[in-house]
Amino acid sequence: MWAVADGMGGHDAGDIASQTVVEALNAVQQPNSAAELLEECETQVRKANAQIVALSQARNAATIGTTVAVLLIRDNHFACIWAGDSRIYRATGDAIAQLSTDHTEVQELLMNGTVSADEAKHWPSNIITRAIGVTPEPELDVITGAVETGDIFILCSDGLTRHLQDNEIHQCVTTHEPQDACNAMLALALERGGLDNVTVIVVRTPPDSKPASEPTISPLVRPVPRARS
Repeated sequence: MWAVADGMGGHDAGDIASQTVVEALNAVQQPNSAAELLEECETQVRKANAQIVALSQARNAATIGTTVAVLLIRDNHFACIWAGDSRIYRATGDAIAQLSTDHTEVQELLMNGTVSADEAKHWPSNIITRAIGVTPEPELDVITGAVETGDIFILCSDGLTRHLQDNEIHQCVTTHEPQDACNAMLALALERGGLDNVTVIVVRTPPDSKPASEPTISPLVRPVPRARS
């Protein structure tokens, strides 16, 4: 299990909110199956949501929240769980695909055709439409799929994707070892201004992965997108 939680900028206690999610995920026990791991992860995120909501009420209903992006891998199955604009990608030797979909105002405008892809790139603000801690019940998106030999997964905050294009992320993760790739992307984001917190995790699957030993029984919310060059 790997996770990124990015506290909402401009609001109270974003650092506390993100830490609450991380601590909740740390409490996940060793599962007996991929489905059990996914269920336990979702349960812990909901517990964290309740804790953050309670903190907000104790602070006179202050807006407190955090994004979350979680990658689970078990027996050659993966699951992605997220809320907000922290992203999860999957890269191969020749392509990269964003597995998560940003929960942002501009993404909604893009999907309903109000703005073009080019206009979306230069949209003046990046208001998130989902987060952990801002509603009594969190809205989580989940996708699942099979891990393929050579897959590289990337989890990151929007502080990285503000400064690096997908093709640059792909170049870094396919030409460096995971930690070196993280260091290179962090350095590049900071060199280009570092306008927000920059968090990135790179997970490389072993080259000798075996076929899955159990079925993926958790539901697919939407199809896993095809990789693009």
